[in-house]
Amino acid sequence: MKKNLKIVLIVITILALAGAATGIYLYNLKPKDLGKVKPDFVVTSSELQSAFEENETAAVVKYVNKIVEVSGEISSVEPGENNSVNISLKTNSSYSSVICTFPSGVDSGKIKEGSQISIRGECSGYLMDVLLNNCVLAGGPATP
Repeated sequence: MKKNLKIVLIVITILALAGAATGIYLYNLKPKDLGKVKPDFVVTSSELQSAFEENETAAVVKYVNKIVEVSGEISSVEPGENNSVNISLKTNSSYSSVICTFPSGVDSGKIKEGSQISIRGECSGYLMDVLLNNCVLAGGPATP
């Protein structure tokens, strides 16, 4: 009986150490630098929004958790939570847009409403607006 108890304790200890190592790894995992990653899709803001509006299920399968480079006209630049910046891109719909969330540290002073821009981000879904997170500028803003 003592031998079985010893084996069970060793197995539990190994599993606990593996779980702790996995937790530490995931805690310290940094997000991808999207400036260096090739996008899975390159589309306009209108094409991306239309894909979700026409067939949300198919668009979720195609775009969600993928790197998307989207280009379009800036409709608004607003501060977000934790010093982030939210840029909304115009679409053909008057009800929805593509919202791109940049992490803190982005100089939003150079980004002006009405200018054309290309943004690369990770698509996280559609809630009246298409949402892109962890965004970076794929190409500098152009003049309107």
